[in-house]
Amino acid sequence: MKQIVAIWLLVGCSLVSAQENEAQESQQSLTDSVVVEASKPELADDTRVALEGQASLDSAQSEASELKDLPLAATYDSLWLKELTEAASRYGDMYAVVQEAVSDSTLDALEGWDTEVFKERLAEMDALTPFEVEYNPSLERVVKSFLLQRRDLMERMLSASQFYFPLFEESLAKNDLPLELKYLAIVESALNPRARSRVGATGLWQFMYGTGRMYGLSVSSYVDERNDPLLATAAASAYLSKLYEIFGDWDLALAAYNSGPGNVNKAIRRSGGQTNYWNIRRNLPRETAGYVPAFLATYYIFHYAEEHGLRPTEAPRPYLETDTIHIKQTLTFDQISKVTAISVPELRILNPAYKLDIIPKVKGKEYALRLPVYAIGRFVNNEAKIYEEAKEALAKREKPLPELVQAEDRIRYRVRSGDYLGKIAERYGVGVSQIKRWNGLRSNNLRIGQRLTIYPRKPVTTAKPSTSNSSKETTTTASSSAGGAKIHVVRKGDSLWTISQQYPGVSIENLKEWNGLRGNTLMPGTRLKLCNCNSL
Repeated sequence: MKQIVAIWLLVGCSLVSAQENEAQESQQSLTDSVVVEASKPELADDTRVALEGQASLDSAQSEASELKDLPLAATYDSLWLKELTEAASRYGDMYAVVQEAVSDSTLDALEGWDTEVFKERLAEMDALTPFEVEYNPSLERVVKSFLLQRRDLMERMLSASQFYFPLFEESLAKNDLPLELKYLAIVESALNPRARSRVGATGLWQFMYGTGRMYGLSVSSYVDERNDPLLATAAASAYLSKLYEIFGDWDLALAAYNSGPGNVNKAIRRSGGQTNYWNIRRNLPRETAGYVPAFLATYYIFHYAEEHGLRPTEAPRPYLETDTIHIKQTLTFDQISKVTAISVPELRILNPAYKLDIIPKVKGKEYALRLPVYAIGRFVNNEAKIYEEAKEALAKREKPLPELVQAEDRIRYRVRSGDYLGKIAERYGVGVSQIKRWNGLRSNNLRIGQRLTIYPRKPVTTAKPSTSNSSKETTTTASSSAGGAKIHVVRKGDSLWTISQQYPGVSIENLKEWNGLRGNTLMPGTRLKLCNCNSL
């Protein structure tokens, strides 16, 4: 019997499974207790719906699977996946907390607040942590704002943390880091593994593209490892270790995590060499000025949640049991959902690194599918059939799957008509001064055809030659040029819209940008690039 690994959500630590006969007794016991458990008021409606749906799914798939689900376990997992989905939607609220300035006048309605009690509690916390937890009016305002204006947000975070904190704690402990750093992910992403900021920072730990690459997180058209909770947490632990090694102070390390070591160093210089966060705060970027107070406020709220009457949703059982399977060929979430009875939204929660609801098969890489343990047996028992049906389905697709393209950490950009340094810098998320420094430019003047070396902060992808059978369908209109870039030769009757429909992932705007087009008129014989192929 295949050993089943029970883990906290997305946590790599395994629990010892029960012996086979004990598991069978447990399964029978759980099945017998469904009626009793379902009668609990807080679970009654959702439980009945989930159990009825699960019974129907088990009946429909009984011929294809030898392993049936544990109904109550499936119900609990569905309830918690629902909770995680709702918590993930609060990223915008937390992002606003860090950005906004909170005034005392807006917080007068908070009843029962005692500043002296608050100071005493901060002193108690300060004795337990390497962070400088001292009273500051700015910190008090943020805490009061959480309690008055963001109460529901904090209760959601208290609920979702039951899934993610064990993962964070394991990684932090492994790297000998303070466990309080787990609260940083709440400030960064509101525990949303797919969170994306306005400047392109992504995932639970909000890695920019370049920093993610530095710590081993790759990005392609199919997969963004910054969204993978396990990989991103390991990278965040390594990055935080390095920042503390540089500054020797956790408040400064947190500020550097948010705005970069360079901005912290500039703030130290502008403050006359002071190294206390609160003394250099006025010289930090606005977002970073609210960042450390938001972190400390979150730490305080979690530490004294009960005293402030916060009531999170308690887990009906302490963990969501999941396990992983290495995928042997390309699969879509729709195909996986069909055989496992796990909905596509739930698959997205469990597998947030896959951007297009597709798990690719790439030579030299191993990608895994994460499922609740009760669905693992159903998948494994039908694995050969799943792959065969998936292969047939992909062959019949009216449109081929998008090509796998790998993001690059350095590009050579060719200047086109209408380009200027500010436009190019905005496109790749870098500064004008950086482009000038990388290319030895003394002025802002550019000439058409000039080559620029750029190290983008935003992921940039360039197409590789397609190896799928679907490429045969486009050989009459597209040919491979040197370096593997694809070219479309315009024929009579072609338009930007009809061309974009022939190539998945290519829009009208892409065609205009990649080919320097200002209007929609095309001349037969024109060769159009179908990717961001700057070398052509």
